[in-house]
Order: sequence, then structure tokens, then C-alpha cells
Amino acid sequence: MTTKTVPDNDALLDAPEHVLSTLEKDGSRRWLRPRLSTGFWWHKRRVVAYILMVIFVAIPHLSINGKPLVLLDIAARQFTIFGRTFLPTDTLLLALLILTVFVSIVLVTAIAGRVWCGWACPQTVYMEFLFRPIDRLFEGTKGKGGKPRHAVSGALQVARFAVYFVLCAFLAHTFLAYFVGVDRLSEWVRRSPIEHPMPFLVMVFTVGLMLFDFMFFREQLCLIACPYGRFQSVMLDEQSMVVAYDHVRGEPRKKGKHLEGENVGDCVDCNQCVVVCPTGIDIRKGLQMECINCTQCIDACDSVMEKVGSPTGLIRYSSQDSIAGKVRRMFRARTIVYPLILLGLMSGLVFAISTKSGFDARIIRQPGSPFTMLPSLEVVNQFRMRLVNRTDQEQTYSITAAPELGLGIEVMDEDKMTLVPGKSVLVPINITFDSRLTRGSGRKEVAITINDGGENERDVEFFLLGPS
Repeated sequence: MTTKTVPDNDALLDAPEHVLSTLEKDGSRRWLRPRLSTGFWWHKRRVVAYILMVIFVAIPHLSINGKPLVLLDIAARQFTIFGRTFLPTDTLLLALLILTVFVSIVLVTAIAGRVWCGWACPQTVYMEFLFRPIDRLFEGTKGKGGKPRHAVSGALQVARFAVYFVLCAFLAHTFLAYFVGVDRLSEWVRRSPIEHPMPFLVMVFTVGLMLFDFMFFREQLCLIACPYGRFQSVMLDEQSMVVAYDHVRGEPRKKGKHLEGENVGDCVDCNQCVVVCPTGIDIRKGLQMECINCTQCIDACDSVMEKVGSPTGLIRYSSQDSIAGKVRRMFRARTIVYPLILLGLMSGLVFAISTKSGFDARIIRQPGSPFTMLPSLEVVNQFRMRLVNRTDQEQTYSITAAPELGLGIEVMDEDKMTLVPGKSVLVPINITFDSRLTRGSGRKEVAITINDGGENERDVEFFLLGPS
């Protein structure tokens, strides 16, 4: 029996040591346990992170004028932001709000790079300043990080999982409060799962998702799932501030302390910038998608530079042009055009919100015959009126028209003219008028006034159809 051997293929390239920062040469997962460098930037980020943790938890509990500060009620199709409720009919407002947020992100990125990822993203904040410290506590690497010297015992692993479970349950319920509200979430928690199986499953699923993220997926959420890194190529330019390695000053590298007169760069090739990176990259290879600008490599490099007697800042906040010796320009196309676009969007959003009435009303023509002639030579047009109550109180609406038009307005279902907060209805109405009103063109533009009995009033224009 002969065995076939597969000949070597010289056309295939050998895989590098790490195909991805979290993938080994053989395709297995590379688990990252970054060392900790507690320098200047780490202390700043820790203060910001703890403040943000409090803010993230507090937001669902805060309210403005009796409304939640933020409530994204997808089931009810109502988004409450800073005490202002947006309904599905607020297409323009929602579009302006989304565009304002998007352009703001683009502008901040163009100026300060991925400052959001490294300083304010909830994934980074909780991963680096809550869950990794817990890992270091149970692995015996508190304050320094890196791989544990000894295997973690089963009892400690169970204890760590229990701590993770409690924290993830708390964070999951906080996350759900943004979408269902604190009051409804409190009711879910207090009731038996048998009484509300679907909400209970939603809570279980969210807790499981949090556990999966912070125990297993971890930095891969930034590397694989989050699109921000892939967008940065179009949001950044050579003048944007990023965490950068000064290759002009640092190359060529040489291990150990450098002697005076040697033709080498300041980099001592200690690899500390790599072992502290929470995404496992080498910042010396230039700007990379995986870099979240967490500044750990800056603190690690500055510490080494101080020990070897070289100036700090070999890795620092800088721009690609500054590293290359070019003049930094604050004002350029991106930093001029983006603020102008943002100003226009914010102005439009403020104007749209300030001029929004307490209710929406529009007239929709009923399908079928355009008009009906009566024996009295009067004409009847059938319509449906869309009413949306935007206030926080029940409202009863009335319809009036200018007396000189001689319109007879008949509401076919008076009960529908009373709406509870947030309610949207279609009210059938018939409008009767003299046939002479449309003589000549067969149509007449008119307006009716809709009032909620208070300060809110709207004039709605539409066309009446009749004999020409």
C-alpha cells in the first residue's frame, strides 16, 4: 500500500507569528492578558472611567419635567431624549438628531482621533477598569497584570464567575432601563418569572450577552464587531491626533542601553508597548485599525525612557504629519466644513423642536369617489384626519373653518377627538360646501383650524374637489 504525499507549495507564504492580534499562527485564540502600566495617562483615564460609570448608571434614573432623561422605548415606538419625546411621525426630527450625532463623531475623530474608544466607550471603560482588575485580583497579578505565574484554582474560577455574574446582571438591568424604563424594569424584577415569561427571558438573554462579552468576546468586540476602526480611514487624516510612535526618533532600534555616539534610535526594543496593549498590537508598526488610543503604550514607553535616561514622548499623542516634521494645521478642510455642517444641523434641529406643536394633524382624502353631489346642489368630500397627541395630558380637539367659506364639517366619530398622551388616530370627517366654491377649476384650496382647547392650534391646508 502506497501513501500519497502532498508536495510542498512554494507559492504559499508562511503565516506570521500572529495572523491577527488575537489569533495565533495555528488559528487558535490568543488570549490577551495585558500588563498594567500605571503612568500619567492611566491615572487620568481611571478618573474619567469612574465618573462615566456613575453617569451610565444614573442616566436611566434621571428625569426632566416628569419624563426620563433618556428612554428608547422601541416597543411603543417612542424615543425620549433630554425630556423630549420623539414619535414615529417625527421623521425630520429623528433624521436631524441622528445626523447631528454622526457629524459630531466625525468631527471629534478628525480632530482628536479615537478619543471616544480609549476614554469613553462603555466597552473600554468597563473592560479595562472593572473586569480586568477583577481578573488580576483572582489571578494574583493585582497592580501589574500579565499572565499569572500559577494556574488559577477551580474555587477561584468559580468565585470569579460569581462576581462576573453579579456585575453583569447589574449592568444588564441598567442597560435594559434605557429601553423599558426604571419603573417597568423594577416591576419585572419584583414579579415572578411565571407571571411575565417574555420579559424574564429578555433579562436572562441580556445578562447572558453581557457575560459572553466580558468573559469571552472581550477585546474582539472592538476588533471584529465594532465598525469604528474600519471607518477611521475616512474620518482621520494626517493631521488628526492619534497615539503614535515617533519612528524618526526611535529607529533604528537597539536592545539595551545605548552608548553615546551610536547611530541608533531611542527605541530600546523592550517590547513593553506591546505587552501592555489591550488589543495586542505593536504601535511601532504605525496607525492600525485595532488601536483604540488607550495610551497604555505611552505610559509604558515613558517609564522605560526615564529608566534609560532618554527624553519621554517616543510614543505620544501626535499626528502623522507632526511625526514627519510637518507643521500642524488646526484649520483645514475637515475642521472647517464639518463644524459648518454641524452648525446647520443643530440650528435646524433647534428650530424644528421649538416650532413643534403639541399635536400633529393632517388631512388625508378617502379613497373612492372624489366628491358627492347632494340634491341641494351642495358637494360632500370625505377625508380622514390623522391626529397625534404629543402632550402629557388627555386632550379633546375641535375643528373650525373661516365663516366666509361656508364649510359644514361633520366628525363621523366624536369619541376619536379625545386622545390620551401619545395616542395617534384616524378620524373620518365629511366636509360639505356650496358647489360654486369650486366653479371654474374644480378644486379649491382651503384651511381648517384644529385646536386642543388650550394654547396649541394648527391650520391645516388641503384641496376640496367639486364640479368645475
